[in-house]
Amino acid sequence: MIWDRERYIAHSLFEYTGEEMFCELFGPLVQLEEEWRRQGATAKEIAMTAFDWDYVLKTELACQTGAVTGMEPVVLSDTDEETISVDQYGRRMKLIKKSASLPLPLTHPVETMDDWLKIRHWYAFSDSRIHAARLREQKALRDKGYLTVLSVPGGFDEPRQLLGEENLCIACYEEPELIQDILSTIGDTCVKVIERVGEIVPIDHLFIHEDMAGKSGPLFGPGQVREFLMPYYQKVWNAAKAQGAKLFSQDSDGNMNPVLDAFLECGINSIHPCEPNAGMDIVQIRRQYGKRLSLKGGLDKFALRKDRAAIREELERKICSTTLGGGTIFGLDHRIPNGVSIENYRYYVNLGREMLGKGPIRGEGWGRMAF
Repeated sequence: MIWDRERYIAHSLFEYTGEEMFCELFGPLVQLEEEWRRQGATAKEIAMTAFDWDYVLKTELACQTGAVTGMEPVVLSDTDEETISVDQYGRRMKLIKKSASLPLPLTHPVETMDDWLKIRHWYAFSDSRIHAARLREQKALRDKGYLTVLSVPGGFDEPRQLLGEENLCIACYEEPELIQDILSTIGDTCVKVIERVGEIVPIDHLFIHEDMAGKSGPLFGPGQVREFLMPYYQKVWNAAKAQGAKLFSQDSDGNMNPVLDAFLECGINSIHPCEPNAGMDIVQIRRQYGKRLSLKGGLDKFALRKDRAAIREELERKICSTTLGGGTIFGLDHRIPNGVSIENYRYYVNLGREMLGKGPIRGEGWGRMAF
C-alpha cells in the first residue's frame, strides 16, 4: 500500500489510521539476490516489488548540509579481492569484496585542532547548498502527498568520518573543544540551510544517521550524548520544527538502549532499525517509552534463516496489542541476510500480512523505508 504524507505522519505519531504499516527497510544483501535466483525467485521478488510492501511517497529535499570538499572519489586499484580508493574526504579507503559491502577508511583528515581548522571551510554555508529550482518542484510534490525529508549529518557519525571512532572517543576527554567546535560549525550551517529550504517548501521529517553502537552498546554514553550531541541535535531540531517538521528520526544499528533517554531529551521521536540481536526489543521499548518514541523495524532478520515455526514465533511475539494501533512500522531489523530462502521470505511476507490484516497482494511495488 502506498501511503501519503498525512497518513504516514499520523501513524508515526500514534494515531490509528485504520491500517498497520508493514515494510522492508533496506532490502536484500547483494549476495542474497544470487541465492534467490538459483532458488527460482522472480525478477519482481528480487526487486522487492512483488510483495506489496507499505511505503510512503517521499522526496529527499535538494540541499547540502554536510561536507562540501570539492574532491571526487578516485579508485586507486581494483582486484577480485579488494578495492583501494580515495573518497570525498580525502581518506584512503579499502573494500574487502568477499566480506563487506562498505569500504573502511585507512586514514582520516583530522587528528588535531589545527587539522580541523584547515578543513573547517568544508562546512561553511553558501548559497550553492540550496537547489532552489528542485526545491520548488518538491513543493509541488508535497502538495500531491509526498513526505518531505531533510537529512543532517550525524552528531557522532560526522566527527567519526573526520577523526575515526577511536580518536573521536579519546577527543571527548583530551580535546573536547575540538568536538564542540566541529558540531557547532556543522549545526550553524544546518540551521541556515533548514531556514532557506523552509522558505521554499515546508519540512515534514528531519533525518539523522549515526550507526554508533554494536551489540555491547553505544560508543558514546548518556554523558557524552548530553554534553556533545544534545546542543547540536536541539539546534537543528528547533530549526526544523519552525519549518513544519513533525518527525525527527535516527538510524543507528546496535544496542542503543543505554542512550535512548538522552536522545529523547535531544528531540528524537523515531528510531530504526531496532536490532533484536543487539537487545533492541520493540515490545519492551514500547512498554518503557509509550508514545514518546515511534519505532521502525524490530523483526529479527535471522529468524527467517530458521523454519516456519521460528518465523511465526517472532511475528506473534512482536505483533501484539502493545505495538499495534500506530507508532510502529513493522519490518526486518536490517538487510535480508544470506541464507534466507525465498520460500521462507514468502512465508514471512504472507504471514505478516495476514496477522496485520493487510489483505491480498496488489502489486503496488516497494519503497525503501530506512530514513
